[in-house]
Amino acid sequence: MTDDTTGRGWLLISVSTAGAAPTLRVQVWRKLRSLGALYLQQSVCLLPEREQTLRQVRRLLDRVRQQGGTGRMLRLTLTDTAEEQRIIGELNTARDAEYTEVLERLPAFREELTRERERGRATYAEVEESEADLERFRSWLAKIAARDYFAAPAAAAARAAVEDAAADLAAFEQSALAAEAPAETGLEGPVAREGGQA
Repeated sequence: MTDDTTGRGWLLISVSTAGAAPTLRVQVWRKLRSLGALYLQQSVCLLPEREQTLRQVRRLLDRVRQQGGTGRMLRLTLTDTAEEQRIIGELNTARDAEYTEVLERLPAFREELTRERERGRATYAEVEESEADLERFRSWLAKIAARDYFAAPAAAAARAAVEDAAADLAAFEQSALAAEAPAETGLEGPVAREGGQA
């Protein structure tokens, strides 16, 4: 999800899990990280105010309170434009680091397809395995995009790289098809004869 509009408000979130079950701290951290929260200090973070962030933070704070922790969410407007741009820059830097990790891992996926093709191992099993790997990349990319509120610069390159990998997989699948079903037209004769004998 991208949204370049500033001035729509921010959420300041403070959570304490002292006295609650140890697993709650991990759950809170994971949820806020999945939303792309920018930590200002321990247990205090900032998120752009959006319908999705507002709804999910409210649910999180309800769970925190039910499990013995404390939490607060304050809605803010940042009046210092330069400071807001610095915060947006930090959020974009965090998203770019995530997109870069996708970009760094994709070449290994594409190299594996090349190696398997060169070894003559373009098979349905390899296609299926590679499809699962590609789906993981797409899912990972979608999760990053959902917390990319200000169109981080590396997003376009990451999307393009995943699509290039998909094109490589499509070509690999064609190689597997050619290897495993090389004479499709030759099947018509035996099938017709069997049908005639029935």
